Amino acid sequence: MVKYKQQVADMLAAHAALFKEFKKIHDEYVKDPRKWQEAFNEKGREIIPVLARWENSLCAKSESGRYGKFSSNLADKFREEIRGHFPKIDFIGMRARD
Repeated sequence: MVKYKQQVADMLAAHAALFKEFKKIHDEYVKDPRKWQEAFNEKGREIIPVLARWENSLCAKSESGRYGKFSSNLADKFREEIRGHFPKIDFIGMRARD
């Protein structure tokens, strides 16, 4: 398995309960953003640091040595893999339009 995909799989497994709760809210948010915005943002505040920690861990490993220039591409791939599981992840912290 590609390293960034393995990192995402490991993160989801290590924090299974948290991501299971977030998945429920995320899926409801997709259907009705206005109704679920507050709950989505609240649970999202717990998700953001977890994502950052695992992304930083992945990229820190690639920054050592001569392959450091690829770490931004690796971070993009990591985030894209996350979006495959949670398409609205980038909407954490946003406000629903009235």
